[in-house]
Amino acid sequence: MKFLSTFGNRIVPVLLLLAAGVLISQGQTRPTMVPEADKGPRSLAVGNNLYCAGYIQTSAISTANKIIGGHDEADGFIYSQNNFVFINMGRNKGVNVGDVFAVVRPRGTVKSKWSNKGNLGFYVQEVGALEVIDVKSEVSVARISSSCDNFLLGDLVQLVERRESPAFARKGEIDRFADPTGKAKGRIVLARDNAEMLSRDFIAYVDLGAEDNVRIGDYLTIYRYLPKGNITLSPDREAVSSRDYGFESEVYKGGKFSNQSAAKSGDKATGQEIRTRDIRNNRPAGLRKVVGEAVILNVKERTATILITKTGQEIHTGDWVEVQ
Repeated sequence: MKFLSTFGNRIVPVLLLLAAGVLISQGQTRPTMVPEADKGPRSLAVGNNLYCAGYIQTSAISTANKIIGGHDEADGFIYSQNNFVFINMGRNKGVNVGDVFAVVRPRGTVKSKWSNKGNLGFYVQEVGALEVIDVKSEVSVARISSSCDNFLLGDLVQLVERRESPAFARKGEIDRFADPTGKAKGRIVLARDNAEMLSRDFIAYVDLGAEDNVRIGDYLTIYRYLPKGNITLSPDREAVSSRDYGFESEVYKGGKFSNQSAAKSGDKATGQEIRTRDIRNNRPAGLRKVVGEAVILNVKERTATILITKTGQEIHTGDWVEVQ
């Protein structure tokens, strides 16, 4: 890395001596470090989070081209980076040495109780990429150049889809009390690797797609309504009901009340028991808790792939999302 040192009215080059961990300058004892100019905003999603995020689509996927063999097939049935595999694509399909292909694996139809959309499509796992190193008449030899999971015989070979990551532009803390925007909203229906409790940099899938006019780079607020999202449901009644004795003394009877019992209504506490459910039913609807933010990486017909960028606490599958 190159730096500049300034002193007086002169600027001289400075060498960064990594081995000794010191700076050597021409007679300078206190150099001022000036890094090179920033090259611009960094990408939010790189590597596996960009090209191995997966997606849910409704349109058919081509199954014509696939991995049909492994060079070390006798020693195992799973393959990873730098292994050699055979694909059923050769000169007959116009393949050339140096061609790069994506490898995907359809996993099955997505059904979610979180979505009101009937048919979300089927989940496609993106496994990695391979590069052709030898072309024959009907087959080619390829080296696995990157792997996000084990490669298997039968995995589908597809053209590489060039993707652009949204730039990191959102700064500051989450607005934990943000008002609804009134824009498209949906639910987190699935997460990569079947994760249920999600955090920052996790990949998930929402039931907002092209039909909802969402686009790559759109930011989403992740939220849940106040009584929702608990691992265990809170009871409607308090721990000790109003008819129980609670913590009254065995000797000096204090009456049938407890510091754990439910409250009673009325100015003389002679009315009905006040229950949590009743209070919730009589308050304004739509009170919510914002738990995170996400950005859309890929858009399909009825769904989108998202990257979670900020969290206020753990995020669950089933949480709501809304376009900011």
